[in-house]
Amino acid sequence: MTYGDILVAQNLVKSYGGTRALDGAGIRLSGGEVHALVGENGAGKSTLVRILSGSLTPDEGEMRTAEGTRIATVSQELSLFPDLSVRENLFPHGPPRRLGLLDRAAMDRAARPVLAELGLEVDPGTELGELPLADQQLTEIARALLRQPRLLVLDEPTSALPAPAVERLERVLRTLTGRGIAVLYVTHFLEEVMRIAQRVTVLRDGRVALAGARRADVDVPELVTAMLGGRPEQPARRTRAAALDLPPPVVLSGVSVPGRLADVTFTVRAGEVAGVAGLQGAGHLDALAVVCGRAEVSAGRVDVGGRGRPRSLRAAVRAGVAFVPSDRKRYGLMLDRTVWENTTSVSWLALGRGGHMPSRSELVGHTQDLTGRLRLRGGPYDPVARLSGGNQQKVVFAKWLATEPRIVVLDDPTRGVDVGVRAEMHRVVGELAAGGAAVLLASTDLAELTEVCDRVLVFVRGRLAGEVHGERLTEHALAVAMQQGGSPSG
Repeated sequence: MTYGDILVAQNLVKSYGGTRALDGAGIRLSGGEVHALVGENGAGKSTLVRILSGSLTPDEGEMRTAEGTRIATVSQELSLFPDLSVRENLFPHGPPRRLGLLDRAAMDRAARPVLAELGLEVDPGTELGELPLADQQLTEIARALLRQPRLLVLDEPTSALPAPAVERLERVLRTLTGRGIAVLYVTHFLEEVMRIAQRVTVLRDGRVALAGARRADVDVPELVTAMLGGRPEQPARRTRAAALDLPPPVVLSGVSVPGRLADVTFTVRAGEVAGVAGLQGAGHLDALAVVCGRAEVSAGRVDVGGRGRPRSLRAAVRAGVAFVPSDRKRYGLMLDRTVWENTTSVSWLALGRGGHMPSRSELVGHTQDLTGRLRLRGGPYDPVARLSGGNQQKVVFAKWLATEPRIVVLDDPTRGVDVGVRAEMHRVVGELAAGGAAVLLASTDLAELTEVCDRVLVFVRGRLAGEVHGERLTEHALAVAMQQGGSPSG
């Protein structure tokens, strides 16, 4: 059955300062279809969704909806209240009343069919915070369905859902489209697109790279190509030789972390840069957490720096691990302290060898050596809060370089820095590996992984699915492996 167009958006433009988040984008959504919206981070997906849902006004362009169209949006971040009941969360505005009081019976009569349809067997009076995260996500979807929308927008709806809940949701979507509802499905998981969508639109750099293509007419590599565009595929210059004659500093064998990792095995040798990659929740960051002593292991063997499994970050540091986090302001820096205080905050005890406690002048001198190596713009007595983002990240690097690490774990180390700072950090990573350190690098930037790493371990849904290396190590090959689960063929 043909239900016709529910929403048509054309030539949408939205700028933030001098940056165009959308540059002439558009989309056509029809009743009875799941229409997937995909693209890299920063492609403009979130901006487009906010415009379609009415929470953001475009600078230019037009949008038309069918008469009487209700639009309900379920965001990636939950907007529920954990201290309230499921019932109260389902009816946040204008709940049924009787004689001026909440009509709980009417609320439950309306809610139970929707909850059952989603496979949520829960008493509406249960406090939401008592439910697993997956059931909380499904509760948010139930709240949207109670509005009886003609267009349902789901923004990364399965990022927190286990496989059985994903299957339930996919069954519900088939039911909804059978009623003529249009579903806009925003996701990073191209495997989901190929299973449930009838059409797919790809955004790249704020523009439409693929407009409403029939799912049957495209495959995952073609979608990846549309997402990445015509970037030159240049394998990284990998000239380092790992120390094959020495015990590897990082060993994971059959490692499992409940709900995160399952039977993961890999090693990282001295003198190599090994990347880890995966979609959100794939497990690659949990593997880093194991190495840094920040995750509880339920099975398997871990040996870091020849000292077994570190039980804490402090123990990992003693084993020779340096950890540069992605959120430098939350985890990496003391913003109200000076450069020298931050730089020596981990290593100052180690500097006092032979019972000699280092003086301030010695610590400052050590800081100057490190910041000079990193070409940091700022003096040792400058407050870190006054430095640029790139120089703040250099301070984080300096803090860990001061420990003379044998193992360096980097989580998105160049996020939010400019091209010049990025190049300098990549130089330092190469120097660390050349000096014999084992480096583990996670990055949301596929280009960074191809430029810096000797090989990249690809994780899919908690398992190590494959490895990409040598001439195959390109952005396109990585993206395909992350989506399809394994090393690229050919």
